[in-house]
Amino acid sequence: MCKICSNFVLDIERMRTICAISTPYGIGGIAVVRVSGEDAIAIVDSLFRGRVALRDVHANTIHFGRICRGEEELDEVLCSVFRAPHSFTGEDTVEIACHGSLYIQQTLLQWLVDEGAEPAKGGEFTQRAFLNGKMDLAQAEAVADLIAAQSKAEKDLALSQLRGSVSNELALLRERLLHFTSLIELELDFADHEELEFADRSELNRLAAEIADKLQTLIASFRTGNAIRNGIPVAIVGAPNVGKSTLLNALLGEQRAIVSDIQGTTRDTIEDTLIIDGILFRLIDTAGIRETSDVIEQMGVERSRQAIERAQIVVLMEAYPLPLPKGRGDINDAETLADIKGTVIRVLNKADLAEDGVSLQGETHGNRLSISAKKGEIEPLRRALVRAAQETINPAAVMLSNARHYEAVCRAHEAIVRVQQGLADELSGELLSLDLQDCLNALGEVTGQITNQEVLNNIFSKFCIGK
Repeated sequence: MCKICSNFVLDIERMRTICAISTPYGIGGIAVVRVSGEDAIAIVDSLFRGRVALRDVHANTIHFGRICRGEEELDEVLCSVFRAPHSFTGEDTVEIACHGSLYIQQTLLQWLVDEGAEPAKGGEFTQRAFLNGKMDLAQAEAVADLIAAQSKAEKDLALSQLRGSVSNELALLRERLLHFTSLIELELDFADHEELEFADRSELNRLAAEIADKLQTLIASFRTGNAIRNGIPVAIVGAPNVGKSTLLNALLGEQRAIVSDIQGTTRDTIEDTLIIDGILFRLIDTAGIRETSDVIEQMGVERSRQAIERAQIVVLMEAYPLPLPKGRGDINDAETLADIKGTVIRVLNKADLAEDGVSLQGETHGNRLSISAKKGEIEPLRRALVRAAQETINPAAVMLSNARHYEAVCRAHEAIVRVQQGLADELSGELLSLDLQDCLNALGEVTGQITNQEVLNNIFSKFCIGK
């Protein structure tokens, strides 16, 4: 059981048996009803009719039978029996696989409640797994991320965190810091003997520098981790009428943006998501960048520049023929190019307009990919987007993707930097201890070693019921 605080211990002691439908709402081939708690097996056993009573079966076994109340038979089911502590929640658990009729699901749930179970709250099964020490808080949050994953990259990241990539990294740092904190606390116990120094300051300084570097690496990883979770931002930018909106529509396979020969048609950014080879991209169609006296269009151009600054990939569009006619636009000016911090993919659109009717699609002109957005000939760009994303994503790296974790790690980094400064200023052990404790507390908040009921309630309330 996790040692968090006394009120959590009391919560565990009075935990009631809970039940919920764990499969999505609606009609399906099967549905799964989960029951967890001290009386889970006894409650299900009161309704189950099989060859052997569930109370007598071995753990981690599945049993066929019928769900009955009195003479009324509800359904034929399979019951999976797990005994504490070897279950997801760490408690006795039964998962009932019944047919996916809404009537059967709701009636089974009602019969379980009639027998003494209580309806579960959102995330309550995972919260119990956390409180019973089956996983830490970062891993529990990864469960929700795994359920919500929309792409392979997002799934891989959530699965890595569920397996403890972030937790293990922070636990190791915290363990090393605890050692020095203990030595400094020991010095304070012998404050009357100033000549005693248990914690080697030079060694602590080396450790603080190492931890600061590792925390800074984690902080920097949040941009990529957050992009994997919400979609890698891809800004489609260029001068007016080079085909940006047409390209957005071609990538999405639908008419998402209005297309017109009139310059300045796109006045604001338009966003949508697309999955290519298991990677989620967040496409941003921007207003054409040019000098204009139109106030509304100026606002659109400014938002385009902001999109360029946020994007991890920038599709920089021009159109055939090159060079662009004078006054067509200023997307290639030094100021605009300097704003681009992400990977740049240069594209030459309207390759179908090449002379003599010869399509240039698929060829490379200088450092530009030739495509025809209007004809849907954009495969070279799709491949380039995947390559750029894969260069950004390091599957072996430990990455932050949760804003709560990011904020806590930032505070831990600030605290360890104060320790470094304190060592440089030769501060007393008492003051160093305060900053070390701040760092330890911040790291502990990520994994749930330091937390409170309000934080837990907020986290688990976002889970679906049944998980």
